This record gives sequence, structure tokens and C-alpha cells, in this order.
Amino acid sequence: MTRLDQIDVWNAEAAAFDDAPDHGLLDAGVRAAWRALLVDVLPAAPARIADLGSGTGTLSLLLAAEGDRVDGVDFSPEMVRLAREKATGVAGVCFVEADAAAPPLPPASYDVVLCRHVLWAMPDPADALARWIELLAPGGMLLLVEGRWSNEAGLRGAETVALVEATGRRATLRPLPEAIYWGREITDERYLVVS
Repeated sequence: MTRLDQIDVWNAEAAAFDDAPDHGLLDAGVRAAWRALLVDVLPAAPARIADLGSGTGTLSLLLAAEGDRVDGVDFSPEMVRLAREKATGVAGVCFVEADAAAPPLPPASYDVVLCRHVLWAMPDPADALARWIELLAPGGMLLLVEGRWSNEAGLRGAETVALVEATGRRATLRPLPEAIYWGREITDERYLVVS
């Protein structure tokens, strides 16, 4: 599938994207769980965060509400349109329509690069990681929420850790099997990698 085909797929998904509990975080319990998870590992606000593959901007807005300054990047015009619509009147967040594989953001400028369910979809995950790490200021943190889903798509936790460690960074794997993050019981592998 070409990148243009992928953009078409995500444009088509955009209208219903937030319906999934872990996408829109419309359920108060799911939202609170994601907030607690992220606040626990992120540096104190106001951190400068790049949310790559930001979709409809849910995590960007969640973190902006905590006082962080967030730049969201997504290659789907429709996802970015919805994110900007949701961000109306919200300080500290902006969205850029661009490919997360090569985000047009200033290097060495971010305290955190955050990606949720994005690395697995990159044409070259190792190359994408290298570009993402270039965005980090000294001492910056990489947060990757990934998984290997029941349809066999995605990356196993060990694969993501190996990709990160191949860059010379340490990586810590935290499994996320709890239903509260997903709005339902899961049987596949989902996790957070912190580096």
C-alpha cells in the first residue's frame, strides 16, 4: 500500500476514529487511566512534546490540559482537521499536516516524543526512530505505545525494545494488558516503551 493509499484509509477512518474508547478517551475511566499513565512517566509540565501520528489529537489535548506544549503531526488531512476543531480555544497545542516518518519539527527541541500505535506502521521503523530521536533535546524522552494485535499486525514488545536499543538508547518495557486502557478486555500484546 502506498503512502497515498494509507492517507486515504486514515481519512476514511477519521469520522469514527474517536468512537473507540482508547482513541477518543470519551469514557471517563479510560481517559483517567491514560492521564495517570502518561503523567506518571512524563517530565513535569510544561514539557515540550511532539505527538507523532497524533490522529484526532486526543493525547495532544490531554497533555495540553496538563500544561504541556504539544505539537501534533499527522499525515491525514481529515485527522488534522478534526484535531484542530477539537483544539479550538485550547492553549499550548497545534497540529501540523505532515508525515510522522519525517516530521517537519525543529531538531533537539522536544522534551518528549510520543507515538501511539505509529511505529509499527512506518515504512522503515528504524529510520523513523532515528528521525524522532533527533527531535529530542538533551535528556529527552521517547514514549512509544505499541502492540501486536490479534490480526498479527504490529510489533511485539521485544521488537520495539530492540529497535530503540539499536539506536544506543536504553528502553524499558511496560505491558498494558489492563482493560481500563482499552475500554474492553484484550488478548493481544499492548505495551509502553520508555526510553
